[in-house]
Amino acid sequence: MKVLLLGKNGQVGWELQRSLATLGDVVALDRNTENGLSGDLADIEALRATIRQIAPDFIVNAAAYTAVDKAESDKDLALQINATAVQAIAEEAGKLGCWFVHFSTDYVFDGQGSTPWQESDAVSPVNYYGATKLMGEQAIEASGCNYLIFRTSWVFGARGSNFAKTMLRLAADRSELNVIADQIGAPTGADLIADVCAVTIRKALIDPSVKGVYHLAAAGFTSWHEYAQLVIDHGKSLAVPLQVQVINPIPTSQFPTPARRPLNSRLNTEKLRETFSIHLPEWRSGVTRMLKEVLEK
Repeated sequence: MKVLLLGKNGQVGWELQRSLATLGDVVALDRNTENGLSGDLADIEALRATIRQIAPDFIVNAAAYTAVDKAESDKDLALQINATAVQAIAEEAGKLGCWFVHFSTDYVFDGQGSTPWQESDAVSPVNYYGATKLMGEQAIEASGCNYLIFRTSWVFGARGSNFAKTMLRLAADRSELNVIADQIGAPTGADLIADVCAVTIRKALIDPSVKGVYHLAAAGFTSWHEYAQLVIDHGKSLAVPLQVQVINPIPTSQFPTPARRPLNSRLNTEKLRETFSIHLPEWRSGVTRMLKEVLEK
């Protein structure tokens, strides 16, 4: 089997290089041209040509425009990466008869209420990033190709920047931090996402009826404030030199940003767990493992 992976150097893409290697030959690309192959979602024609040349059995797209606030002003590029290019990939997948695996977000919902979102719930993004990700989903569904779309939330990884690393950096210099306490979700490790992706691809190979949209997130829910507290407490337990003494919970209204954020990022993962017989670990275990990897080098 041949797999084309796009976005190989992102948090999820980096982990996918590991998890997909057990499935077959993986051609992993980023935005740079390598050996005449392009994974640049800003260059549609080169991307189409690359897909045709490789003729993969699966295309896994881990590339995305994820700068949520910047997307409010950089609309053309956000639309290009998250929707226009995704449509082109889906069209090529349909022509080749291959599968398309794509990652989306809880930001396709309006973030109201406290009930975990199901795949069948009405979508209504509150920011432009979420709108472009929804357009990408809709383009895939309209293309007629076989697809798996995974909506995730609060993604982190040991590689690159993430919320936990930011909290540790700030806590090293400040005695007091203010962290949002009314946004609720599940911090989800890039390694978990990659492993689940590999498992689902194996089943899709023998059972095409699994085609569809799935919610993929670690078990349990938390706030950014509780998440920050766990990170700081763990850092202190490892004798990391941190100055912070107080972590104040604040509402979203006290931290205005260019893009609105959904308050409810809870995802109901029952469909994924039952369809693929997958166990999703509790969010704390993934965060703790990542912190050990980052802090105990």
